[in-house]
Amino acid sequence: MNLKYSKKVLEHFLKPHNQGNIINPDGVATIGNPRCGDIMKIYIKVSKNRRKKEIIKDIKFETLGCGAAIATSSIITDLAKGKTLEEALEISQNDIVKQLDGLPSSKIHCSILADQALHKAIENYYKKGIETNKRG
Repeated sequence: MNLKYSKKVLEHFLKPHNQGNIINPDGVATIGNPRCGDIMKIYIKVSKNRRKKEIIKDIKFETLGCGAAIATSSIITDLAKGKTLEEALEISQNDIVKQLDGLPSSKIHCSILADQALHKAIENYYKKGIETNKRG
């Protein structure tokens, strides 16, 4: 199969941004696709900005997968970092594809995985907050 990747996809694959993990993350999620074997793990650290809104202060990823999986993981961290949680939840797989100047149709599922991983990490953060409030 001959895949044509954009220059941006190749840049994010070869030099991914925000790769790694966060010790004691505020939210974390792992998403995988058993059909292709891609596995993405997103970590977020949340703090409040001057307006007292919760923002993604730090975000990291660990991805095992193809070049498109790594590139989509990298770009979603760039898109989400510094955003409020509400703004980050509005990031879609279409935003990811657009920021990467496109993906081959057989690799669109990678943008869906990255989108789901971010949303699940934010959900995990909210769930932890609810559980903390129940205990407190």
